[in-house]
Amino acid sequence: MNAPTPNKPISIGVDRIGFDWGGSLLRVEDLHVEFRTRQGVARAINGVDFHLDQGETLAILGESGSGKSVTAQAVMGIIDSPPGFVTAGKVVYRGVDLLKLPEKQRRATRGPLLSMIFQDALSSLNPVFPVGWQIAEMFRVHRGMNKSDALQEAVRLMERVQIPGAKDRAKAYPHQFSGGMRQRIMIAMAIALEPEVLIADEPTTALDVTVQAQIMDLLKQLQDESGMGMILITHDLGVVADVADRINVMYAGRMVETADVHDIYARPGHPYTRGLIDSIPRLDQKGGTLQAIGGLPPNLLAMPQGCAFHPRCPLAAPQCRAGEPPALLPIPDPAASPERASACHFAQEVFNG
Repeated sequence: MNAPTPNKPISIGVDRIGFDWGGSLLRVEDLHVEFRTRQGVARAINGVDFHLDQGETLAILGESGSGKSVTAQAVMGIIDSPPGFVTAGKVVYRGVDLLKLPEKQRRATRGPLLSMIFQDALSSLNPVFPVGWQIAEMFRVHRGMNKSDALQEAVRLMERVQIPGAKDRAKAYPHQFSGGMRQRIMIAMAIALEPEVLIADEPTTALDVTVQAQIMDLLKQLQDESGMGMILITHDLGVVADVADRINVMYAGRMVETADVHDIYARPGHPYTRGLIDSIPRLDQKGGTLQAIGGLPPNLLAMPQGCAFHPRCPLAAPQCRAGEPPALLPIPDPAASPERASACHFAQEVFNG
């Protein structure tokens, strides 16, 4: 991976507001997000920390409702407020805390610096405008291009994401494309302004296995060409096995494990991670039933004391049911990667199998 050049001036919007500090491309520290509803306050994100380096693919993994998409929306600054509020934390891009930027400057980061592929392409695209017009809008708004030049750039991007007959298909509407082609259009929009950070939120949802592989191959190819850092949000361990460098596992708004992709599959260090891995169907095991994690994710309006996973955990003990949730701490094992950590009182036991 190529690290950013230290002390390189960067611009966000029209003002030079910071310097690249030579560390990670993106760093999230102690992020908290809550939703204030009539039923109460739902604490969706509770102290999330992670970092992303240039050219790296970080997978954020977890069940639906674990806080993956809310984390991505907080990083992008697109949480609907109200009811959602970022109550604490930092989102640091090249040394600049994006949460402290005025809205005008924050809006200017979306597209040129950070971009996002949303999980439902059909609902994310505007049904009343041709797809070429929608891609071209990125160039008209952010680069001041005229309509003709912007449309040419849109066609070029459609060709880059391997949409056949791009010049003619630029005039078509979203409903005239298959699910896989719509997802390619979303990718074209996301990479239009060559962002340094791309967040892919469930990019293969509702696609068949063959198309899933094509989309993931395309994202990897684009990443190799540009050197961008990518955050891949998914609940599918099979999707991330071949593309991720590191995996962060989320549960109930917290990171409960982080590890190199190979380490986490070989020796998980949290009961929740082990449950996710054990639930994957295996070709070498015929017959029987699939293993599943019992119970349901916790109610964010009434989080349990202690570790949020303890009502479903086979290792739960009295210390798991009281006090504060366990911190994300390194697993003391010489065979583990330097960033190997787990938020479990029994991480060593889980790690040793």
